Amino acid sequence: MNKTSKRYIITNTQLMSNRCNSSRPLTIAEAVEYFSYTLEAGASWSHEQGNKKINRKPTTIKSLIANLNNASNNAARNGCGSIYAAKEFIDVV
Repeated sequence: MNKTSKRYIITNTQLMSNRCNSSRPLTIAEAVEYFSYTLEAGASWSHEQGNKKINRKPTTIKSLIANLNNASNNAARNGCGSIYAAKEFIDVV
């Protein structure tokens, strides 16, 4: 039995419209590439007062979710962006 990397489903909840979007099952490397625009947009606003620094290449799922939430807050007009969460995907064969 070969070991495969874990896959996660990342959900994005938009606060104002209460809309929830889910990604397909992704590994951490795929998720960093998939959400690279959000991470870049948040990093571009990190120099403003009160905004947090963004790691564009997180290595753990916990770090990825924290950076996505911080990037979303940095890029939002009112400082309150979308909420990201992750669930582990279990493939049933």
